[in-house]
Amino acid sequence: MKKFLLATTALAALTGSAFAADLPARTYTKAPPIAVAPSWTGFYVFGGAGGGVWDSSTFTKLTGSGTALGIGQHMGGDGWFGTVGAGYDWQFNGSWVVGVFGDGQFGSMRGTLQDPTPTTAGIPGIGPLTGTIKDQDNWAAGVRLGYLIAPNVLSYVNGGYSGSHWSKTAQLTLAGFPSGIHTNNFNLNGGFIGGGVENNLNIFGITAPGWFMKTEYRAAYYGNKNVNELFNGSNALVGRDIAFKPLVQTVETSLVYRFNWTGPAVRY
Repeated sequence: MKKFLLATTALAALTGSAFAADLPARTYTKAPPIAVAPSWTGFYVFGGAGGGVWDSSTFTKLTGSGTALGIGQHMGGDGWFGTVGAGYDWQFNGSWVVGVFGDGQFGSMRGTLQDPTPTTAGIPGIGPLTGTIKDQDNWAAGVRLGYLIAPNVLSYVNGGYSGSHWSKTAQLTLAGFPSGIHTNNFNLNGGFIGGGVENNLNIFGITAPGWFMKTEYRAAYYGNKNVNELFNGSNALVGRDIAFKPLVQTVETSLVYRFNWTGPAVRY
């Protein structure tokens, strides 16, 4: 009996070895890669164009005095501009992004600067005056806070400091004739708030790692400026000022390049 069991065991071992020898060699494969969204942390630059409008509540008053001459009025303008800027973002808690940035807008948002009072001090007989004024440059430095509604789409709000440069004017009579009066150019400072959306161009089917597009609305609020009316050729004060306090609203679209964005990373 023992000899039979030993013979059976030996036969089974030989058969198993022969069967194993006929099997193909075992192969090893890696786990499939897991796509990881790139980080929004890093530097970026951008450039684009947009359009805007401005409006201001104004009134004329005696120079060096708060005494109003006539009733106030509302005036404004509009136009186009180009923009450039740069910034740095930090991504945190998965879907949140906070950053700092600076930019400039360069163009011409043209409107009117009017003096509606019927006469000009020291120059009898000259009626209401009007001149063309331009918001030529705006610049800003601020912060933004955003939330990733998709790994490559950021919705954000922003705010900060803003400055602006306004052109000089040559005041004309209502008939269109030179009045002999002008205003000089000036700067205004204030703050802004806004918001927008930034997204990778891949969502449009464009393979362009690092390239994004952003569209942003901004409202800039500036302080009051007493714009002196002056005699042409002498810069002598006429004796009255135009109180000017504009609100500038813009919408712009820009191409953005992110230096650290090279497309989805792969983790094994």
